[in-house]
Amino acid sequence: MSEPRLRPIRRALISVSDKAGLVPFAQALARHKVALVSTGGTAKALADAGLAVEEVAAVTKFPELLDGRLKTLHPAIHGGILAKRGERAHMDAIARHGIAPIDLVVVNLYPFAATVARGAPFDECVENIDIGGPSLIRAAAKNHADVVVATDPADYDAIVRELDAHQGATTLDLRRHLAQRAFARTAAYDAEIAWWLARQSGDEFPEALILAAARKQTLRYGENPHQHAAFYVGDGARKGVATAHQLQGKELSYNNLNDTDAAFELAAEFAEPAVVIVKHGNPCGVAVAGNLRTAWDKALATDPVSAFGGIVAVNRPLDAPTAAAIGVLFMEVVIAPAVDDAALAVLKKKTALRVLATGGMPDPAEAGVTFKSVAGGYLLQTRDNGRVSEHQLKTVTKRAPSRPEIADLIFAFRVCKHVKSNAIVFAKGGATVGVGAGQMSRVDSVRVAAQKGGAAIKGSVVASDAFFPFADGLETAIAAGATAAIQPGGSVRDNEVIAAADKAGIAMMFTGMRHFRH
Repeated sequence: MSEPRLRPIRRALISVSDKAGLVPFAQALARHKVALVSTGGTAKALADAGLAVEEVAAVTKFPELLDGRLKTLHPAIHGGILAKRGERAHMDAIARHGIAPIDLVVVNLYPFAATVARGAPFDECVENIDIGGPSLIRAAAKNHADVVVATDPADYDAIVRELDAHQGATTLDLRRHLAQRAFARTAAYDAEIAWWLARQSGDEFPEALILAAARKQTLRYGENPHQHAAFYVGDGARKGVATAHQLQGKELSYNNLNDTDAAFELAAEFAEPAVVIVKHGNPCGVAVAGNLRTAWDKALATDPVSAFGGIVAVNRPLDAPTAAAIGVLFMEVVIAPAVDDAALAVLKKKTALRVLATGGMPDPAEAGVTFKSVAGGYLLQTRDNGRVSEHQLKTVTKRAPSRPEIADLIFAFRVCKHVKSNAIVFAKGGATVGVGAGQMSRVDSVRVAAQKGGAAIKGSVVASDAFFPFADGLETAIAAGATAAIQPGGSVRDNEVIAAADKAGIAMMFTGMRHFRH
């Protein structure tokens, strides 16, 4: 730890849009004889609480202008913040101009992100871009050797504790910590604005990539115990693990979060009640049915061995009968848009089981971007929100699929989108019966899926996330018992693959859309 380098707080500038905890904090400052300077609504809130407060306009000798756009951008304010207390020339300069030092700056910014989130008009969003606030914050953070900066009500308690412990002064450690938080806050604020303006201009990939995310929690470790990890949350607009409220269970791990996100995104693909079971990022059981309880049985039947210790996602409020069935097995996480009280009562018996309620489902058709890190950089792409419907499908074989087969083909191809490539999914009756994921050759993925499904493959349909490069993959699926197939098409050997389907008398449809997932 560095030396304390105590600095007293004698004068504070407070200008906040979020007034949570404001009055108790200001009262604590007043108890330590700190003079308060403030603006507009903040000054009124302090005065209404019986606190002595000086208006910024009285300090600057200049009224607020431009509908409040210009208030604190003045030497009488910034000089008091930026002056180095240990440099005589600085202190003499501000003294000559009648500028008093400001030792504490308490500012939180106009609610730009919240304004955008509620769908406000463009001009209103622009008016909620703070100018004076970031300038004050950056000035105080730059001069943190002498000045304290607070950008969040969560900072208040630490400041008061130091004032109480050090007779009205703060340590360098606290000032430096708060300065780091302050620069992170202004950087994130600017990132929010930059992304919003890029979207307004239709620019999916702006010239500079600026990420804004807040740390939600530090994790016990990453994918492996020797790796460190943390969970950061972006704008929170998309429902999922980032918006989830943990109702019970152990702390979520890095792998839990990754797998739970994969499961919930897949569950969102279906309009019918759906259950998804994921293990190591891949679905090992997916089903739709008239209710969650039936869908659970169908999903579990796909691969009950792999399901052990997996993640369960549902796209309806979790009910007690389904919760009771899930509770029979050891599962790591259950995620749902909501959890009935009766269901939670059932699951409370499984004290280690993590239960998450997200408050809604993500929209599988929603636009957006996804990120992936590579050595020295990042890959960005638009979210795979592609979905095929029946009218987009093209029958390429002599036999057309039956109505039940078409429903299963669409279901299987939708699941394929969420399986690591090379991806093969066998499905029957609105449920997966075999899943092959991540093999280096497509025919091996077919073999894995067929082995997993066993006798259940007979009479099923098969989906492939990309085209069959040779007929052998389809022939293996046919030999296992598939009666219909769906794939993107587009191989130079499409005719050979179609001929193999016709020879076996199965139906095959082309989607014209690929779903690689790496």
